[in-house]
Amino acid sequence: MKQEILINVAPREVRAAVVENGVLQDVLIERASRRGLIGNIYKGRVTRVLPGMQAAFVDAGLDRTAFLHASNIAREAQQDSPDGEAVPEITDCVSVGSELIVQVLKEPLGSKGARLTTHTSIPSRFLVMMPTGRGVGVSVRIADDDERERLRAAVECAAPADATGGYIVRTAAVGASDEALRADMAFLHEQWGSVEAAASRATAGDAVYEDLPLPLRVLRDLAGPATEVIRVDSEAAFARMCEYAERFVAPPAPRIEPYTRASPIFDLYSVEDEIGRALRRKVPLKSGGHVVFDQTEAMTTIDVNTGAYVGHRNLEETVFRTNLEAAVVIARQLRLRNLGGIIIIDFIDMAVEEHRDEVLATLSARLGGDPAKTHIMNVSPLGLVEMTRERNRESLAHVLCRACPSCSGRGYVKTAETVCYEIFREIMRQHRQHEARELLVLARPEIVEHLLDEESASVAELEDATSTPIRLQSEGAYAPDQFDVVAM
Repeated sequence: MKQEILINVAPREVRAAVVENGVLQDVLIERASRRGLIGNIYKGRVTRVLPGMQAAFVDAGLDRTAFLHASNIAREAQQDSPDGEAVPEITDCVSVGSELIVQVLKEPLGSKGARLTTHTSIPSRFLVMMPTGRGVGVSVRIADDDERERLRAAVECAAPADATGGYIVRTAAVGASDEALRADMAFLHEQWGSVEAAASRATAGDAVYEDLPLPLRVLRDLAGPATEVIRVDSEAAFARMCEYAERFVAPPAPRIEPYTRASPIFDLYSVEDEIGRALRRKVPLKSGGHVVFDQTEAMTTIDVNTGAYVGHRNLEETVFRTNLEAAVVIARQLRLRNLGGIIIIDFIDMAVEEHRDEVLATLSARLGGDPAKTHIMNVSPLGLVEMTRERNRESLAHVLCRACPSCSGRGYVKTAETVCYEIFREIMRQHRQHEARELLVLARPEIVEHLLDEESASVAELEDATSTPIRLQSEGAYAPDQFDVVAM
């Protein structure tokens, strides 16, 4: 697999695009107005305790009060519990006014505040240090058992005898030398010391640790053995990335190149066009079918349709080929759109069990390279595939778009005919409540046109019934289903 990473730096926005074999797979966006919060550590104050929800609300200096569940509170009693899974009572852990060090676990999503944890962690290139944890864990993405054992032993030997806390060995550590792991560990201990010093001086609402800016996070978290080159169109960002790579990225480090062409960097591999297509509801398939994505508050639903594809053999073969192609597209779009939570996929019904198994296997294999955790269930009795995808940050649509002011996010507006009948009812209401010399109707031009054409007879009947002239006035600034009836 050939992977390239493109970084576009603008005055108030930084974007990173992950391209694999010439196809856009992922987009990360960081804006000055809404920097990413995941990994940031704050000193917070508990403002409200909810025993019924086993949770507390914490003021950590963010735009909205954040949420802390009892299971995310580090506590000796938890660690010493017999089964290791007992969740303490929230009232035994915190009280209103308590101050504590918290880390952002999930970004604010929609109307919900950020989710917090007191199980703090500090990441580096190869390791994640957990000051409240224990032991050494190894990423499940490292499949080689011998390498897993080597890394575990190397970290255990490198850990100072008097050190507390635990470590997780990251996927990027595959092949890393013992010296590189020790250097990473020393860096983490130094950084955690700085966090503790900042926390001792901080007041509630202060940030005591902020994660790296996006270009450096790309080097730390996204660049791997498959990354051939990272191109960046900013001289300042290029210099910072080179300095960071020299200090913290063990060889072989990915090649970092400045992008100096006249055309925008995101014109490479049509990245800009792909982002625009990822905001559309319908995704066409090469075969002629299409996939429809609908993102709601509770879940994301995905519908697969054959469309214009008629196949060459029989119906079952046509359906199977369409579903196979759709599985590949869905896996890519889930990552590109950053859709998370509960996801329901309605593949076209398949009668052959082997075909269903192969489609599921294809979907699972394509999701294997997704950094977010996914879990896929078997086909339900209704023929639906249920799955979950880890959701830590806002989806691409939520970052780049807002709800339509005309339909308020519903995705549809009332027809002109419906609005006309509502106007008629409002005219009768006004007539009964007020004595007027004239009734003025203000509405969109297309509504006024509909009243003058298709509904002209109805308007005349209303004038006779109310004995009141009705005047129509176009208002181009009105929403499609907005109107006013004014008694003059």
